[in-house]
Amino acid sequence: MSEMTYLQATFEAMKEEMLRDASVFAMAEDINGCGGAMGAYTGLGAAIGDPSRVMDTPISEAGIVSSAVGAALAGMRPVIDLRFSNCLPCCMDEIVNQAAKSRYMFGGQGKVSMVIRCPDGIVKMQGAHHTDCLEAWFAHIPGLQVVVPSSPAEGKGLLKTAIRNNNPVMFFEHKLLFGVKGEVPEGDYTIPFGKADVARQGGDVTVVAYGIMVGRALEAAAQLASEGIDVEVIDLRTLSPWDKEAVLNSVKKTGRAVVAHEATRQCGFGAEISAAISEEAFDSLKSPVVRIGGPFVPIPVSPDLEDMCRTLPKDIVNAVRQCVGAR
Repeated sequence: MSEMTYLQATFEAMKEEMLRDASVFAMAEDINGCGGAMGAYTGLGAAIGDPSRVMDTPISEAGIVSSAVGAALAGMRPVIDLRFSNCLPCCMDEIVNQAAKSRYMFGGQGKVSMVIRCPDGIVKMQGAHHTDCLEAWFAHIPGLQVVVPSSPAEGKGLLKTAIRNNNPVMFFEHKLLFGVKGEVPEGDYTIPFGKADVARQGGDVTVVAYGIMVGRALEAAAQLASEGIDVEVIDLRTLSPWDKEAVLNSVKKTGRAVVAHEATRQCGFGAEISAAISEEAFDSLKSPVVRIGGPFVPIPVSPDLEDMCRTLPKDIVNAVRQCVGAR
């Protein structure tokens, strides 16, 4: 195990996969100048000994995605970076109607092996155009796989799996994760899609989270432990496919569930999780499922108002107390 930041871990994943497979290449705006929006590609061309496989693009999300779809259908494995998830509306046709559906519509004669990295989440004073969490949009589309890593180790293992996958993968990475440090296994390793991780064992209530919210759920669980409340934390890792069995098994054990994400609560992916629990584990529930997420507003620039839009450990603590009947 080596300690490194999320940025370093995903850089290692990119380097290792590009050295392993000559069909993998990276493409984004200003990817060479400043290493992309988060600096995650700085020095990548030199690290693999082939700068031509790290390509700068025009400022055209539709052009970037459509080029990647064509390259993937021709047998390449592009990894593209859209800098901010809020750029996704600029290329919805290319993602939803081309990337997601081409393998099916061509009867499997072509595959779209591509990864779309989408940094997202609330970071100080970036405003409504750069802070949305849009993962639920794409979990709704057959043909797309949706990944939301929670740590440096998860980022590396899931990114390597995504690059090797034969389907288009939406890779949502909270911008605050890039500087987070953690232990990362050395050598080649992958994390399977559709297999959740029990990040913390517990017996009183299940908290289901993904991405940046897993760390916040663990922080909340540590606080609640001092109050005698034993929280189990499930890290979904992927939303399409998602590990419903792991969630239901945990809820059947604890009898209570809290679902948390930073995306707006209205129509967020938490609604799918909550519905599945209510439909398939209703007899095990000791109290209603509690679902928490952001308010249904554009994210403001004002720091004070922005803070009111975050889903924080204190919100999970309050939700768990509500769930177990604590006052």
